[in-house]
Amino acid sequence: MATMKCKIITPNGEIFSGDIASITLPGSEGEFGVLPNHASLVTLLNSGVIEIEKEDKSKELVAIDWGHVKVDEGKVTILAEGAVSISGSGSDIAKALEEAKELVSSMSDSDVAIATATAKLESAAKGNF
Repeated sequence: MATMKCKIITPNGEIFSGDIASITLPGSEGEFGVLPNHASLVTLLNSGVIEIEKEDKSKELVAIDWGHVKVDEGKVTILAEGAVSISGSGSDIAKALEEAKELVSSMSDSDVAIATATAKLESAAKGNF
């Protein structure tokens, strides 16, 4: 399976770094996916949820308030103002989900964006991602 490198960086440090199979991003013109060997691009990201599919088919979610992404054929680099990784188990994931919902709600001026991100986060809470 083809993979690509991915890094998510905030002013407070690196949130995620690793090899991934695909990634779905909340772009300024709508949600879009990136696979290995994607054409190069740089674009603005809106408040929302980044969905990362790892090599082993497991998924990880990262909520962001806004940022930029640079895509090259073998690498995705995301610079976000604020981000919360949704990982762990039990009370850790519950706390991360609450922080993520607050982050997305505080930055988005779109009810649709908030509803979409909240639905993804609630699905993650139920273990369906």
